[in-house]
Amino acid sequence: MSIAVLFPGQGSQYIGMGREFIDTVDSCRQLSELADSVCSFPLSSIISEGPMEKLTRAAVLQPAITVTNLICLQALQEALPECTIDCYAGHSLGEYSALCGAGVLSTEDVIRLVERRGFFTEREGTRNPGSMRAILGLSIDEVEPVVDSYRGPGVVTVANYNTAQQIVISGSVEALDTVSARLDALGAKVIPLNVSVANHSPLIADAVPDFSAFIDTVEFKSPRVPVYFNLTARPENDPAVIMDMMANQITSRVRWYEIITRMLADGVDTFIEVGPKTVLKGMMRKIVDKGTQVTSLQFDTPATLDAVVQHLTAD
Repeated sequence: MSIAVLFPGQGSQYIGMGREFIDTVDSCRQLSELADSVCSFPLSSIISEGPMEKLTRAAVLQPAITVTNLICLQALQEALPECTIDCYAGHSLGEYSALCGAGVLSTEDVIRLVERRGFFTEREGTRNPGSMRAILGLSIDEVEPVVDSYRGPGVVTVANYNTAQQIVISGSVEALDTVSARLDALGAKVIPLNVSVANHSPLIADAVPDFSAFIDTVEFKSPRVPVYFNLTARPENDPAVIMDMMANQITSRVRWYEIITRMLADGVDTFIEVGPKTVLKGMMRKIVDKGTQVTSLQFDTPATLDAVVQHLTAD
C-alpha cells in the first residue's frame, strides 16, 4: 500500500468544521488555541458559530481551512501512529497543510503564513474585484485557446486544471462573461463559484511581493517525504525553490489533474483526503481510469476517521 494524504483548499468550508476533534482530543484543541493566538480575530469562534459570510472572507477562510486540515491530520496521526504516509499534496491553499505534514514548516509558521496570505489576497481582491467559474465538459485543450484568445477589457486565465473535463477560469467579471459564453457555445456547463477573489489570476499579482517578503522571514526545511507541488505537479526538495514556488502559487495555475496522474504513475494506490468535505475525493472519481484499483478515503469527524482506520487496518 502506498498512501498519499491530500488536503482541500478554499471552498470546502462549513460552520463547525473540526469541532468534534477539538472537543475530544487535547492536541487538536491546542492547535485551535494556537491558531487563535496567531490571528488578530477570534478564528475558532467564527469557525464554530459563523456567520458564513464572515467565514468565507479570504482573510478568515485561509487560516480556518488550514487549521481544520491540521486538526484532522493530528487526529489521524494519533489514531494511526504507525501509519506511513508516502507523499503529500494540497489543492491550492491546502498545499500549506501538506508542507506542515511533510516537515517543511512548523505548525505555527504554517498558520502565520496562511494568515498573511489571506490578508494580502483579500486586499488585492478588494482593489481588483473578480470571480471564478468552473467549466465542465471540455478538455484543457479546448478551454485554453478560448481563454488565450480573449482580447477584450479585463483579464481571464485558467486557474485550476482539476480533472480532464473540469477546468476553473478566473478573472474580471466582464472577461469571464465573454469567455463563458464562448465556452457555453462549445458545449460546456459553466458554474459560477461563490468566491470574492479571482484566485490564481493576475488580478491579485500585487499580493506576491508582499507575501514573498513575509515568506523570507520563515524557515523552510527539505521535505521528509515527497510533496507534489501545484506549480509543477512534481516533488521538490530544495527549500529555496519551495519558498519561491509558494510565493508565486498565489497567481499560478493549480495543476491538480497532473498531480494525481503523476502520483498514480508513481505507484500511489491509496488516497486520504484529510480535511472538510469530499471535494478532492469527488475529483478522484473523475481522474482515475475505470478498472484502475485505487482506494479513495476522506474524513473530517471522529466517525469518518474511525471508518478510515478500519479500512487501513482491515488486513
